Amino acid sequence: MISDIQAEPTSGSYGSGVPSWLKNFAPRRGLSNGHLQTIVGNYYPRQVFSLEPESELVVVDPADGSRVLCHCHWQPEPVRASRLTVILVHGLEGSSNSQYIRGIAARAFAAGMNVVRMNMRNCGGTDSLTPTLYHSGLSGDVGAVIEYFTGKYGLERVALIGYSMGGNMVLKLAGEWGNRAPLVAVATVCPAIDLAAGADALHEPVNRGYEWHFLRGLLRRFRRKAELFPEIYEPTDIGSVRSIREFDHKIVARYCDFASADDYYFRAASARVIDRIQAPTLILCAQDDPFIRLFPETRTRLAANPHIVFSEPRHGGHCAFLGPETGDDVHWAEAAVVRYVAETAAGISR
Repeated sequence: MISDIQAEPTSGSYGSGVPSWLKNFAPRRGLSNGHLQTIVGNYYPRQVFSLEPESELVVVDPADGSRVLCHCHWQPEPVRASRLTVILVHGLEGSSNSQYIRGIAARAFAAGMNVVRMNMRNCGGTDSLTPTLYHSGLSGDVGAVIEYFTGKYGLERVALIGYSMGGNMVLKLAGEWGNRAPLVAVATVCPAIDLAAGADALHEPVNRGYEWHFLRGLLRRFRRKAELFPEIYEPTDIGSVRSIREFDHKIVARYCDFASADDYYFRAASARVIDRIQAPTLILCAQDDPFIRLFPETRTRLAANPHIVFSEPRHGGHCAFLGPETGDDVHWAEAAVVRYVAETAAGISR
């Protein structure tokens, strides 16, 4: 429960050689409050996204035919395989078209990388592509996307970038894969590493606005799935759902083969496998994130893994990190994760 969570970190950064540029985030004037960062960051205007994607459906579960939609941006064919490929994974109720995903895609492509903007199952208008719901434990879907494009193009190096729920998924995969090619780097922003802690934090009175925002979207999606697959889903049996924990207990657990919300939170949390991560990994959080929480034992395991760089500036909110710069450079975290994977992968060849 929340009372067991270390709310005030004892250290802002740790890991092998944390560079100063990852420690010294300064918030934009007037946005030193975590809630303001989070809300303004969601609506802050951006330059027009002009990259034309190639759309591709990837089968992530042959057993039931589940597919995910990926929007891809490839460098010229002669250099495609040798260039770093970044796979971007969005957060809860986001999509490949989320503003932060598009922002990272533009930066990474301009830096010479291949970019794959992956939708989780059902996201980005793809509810008909799978009979299943989506949840934070589906790290195998990310692995299937890596394997598909590696097999198709002979990719030599792949990096993963994940936000919030997507951050948990890519960290979970990194722990499950260990030192497996072609994965060479991972970067996450405000990952939901301890799922139970985050779900309970969302139910705190000060965070109920965020919870209702997520919950409305999740319930709409569940009703849509019931319309598409009435033989699977029975929305009239669910009753009232007034929290994320209730949604996960009554719906995710029931339809995704978990015994309960607690069973889901335990089995799907990357916290269980972060000690097995061997690829160079950045975990970027903010001390004033309204609802991402880490248990003390998770912090201990993060600090003990030499492959993980953990940076936790005082400010930044949830996945916002709006800095004092002008133009798109105001989005500090997006620039940070692209810089991290570029510098980390530069000396790694497969």
